[in-house]
Amino acid sequence: MKKALKLFLVMFMFTVVAAPAMAVEEYDESGPLTKLSRGIANVAFSPLELLKHPYDVNKNMGAIPGITYGVLRGVCFTVARIGVGVIDIVTFPIPLPGCKDDPEDHGWGYGPLMRPAWVMDLEHNAFGFFYEESVIAN
Repeated sequence: MKKALKLFLVMFMFTVVAAPAMAVEEYDESGPLTKLSRGIANVAFSPLELLKHPYDVNKNMGAIPGITYGVLRGVCFTVARIGVGVIDIVTFPIPLPGCKDDPEDHGWGYGPLMRPAWVMDLEHNAFGFFYEESVIAN
């Protein structure tokens, strides 16, 4: 019974914190809900870094660096992506310094701590799996 009460209190506190953020944010590139969803996606899909970086290194430097340097780079980026995702989840209602959408801009914002902001981007759209081909502009 105590565990259920604790779970209810945690969910209630989450709702109390998230409700104002949901009410304020309109559909734009950055905001509290975008930051929260980016954090959840980065934690959940961070192991994709283990596939992405060996592929990139193999394409640019060859097979041997791909299976050595690429794998090590993927492991490091996986750990970093998990850390950044956890920070985004914990601090989603709070803008952070130096986190504007434009990396050249200064000030506080809800932008990403790490570039690219999401694990997969348009450059890593193998076989149209992450983005439909009709969505991508040429």
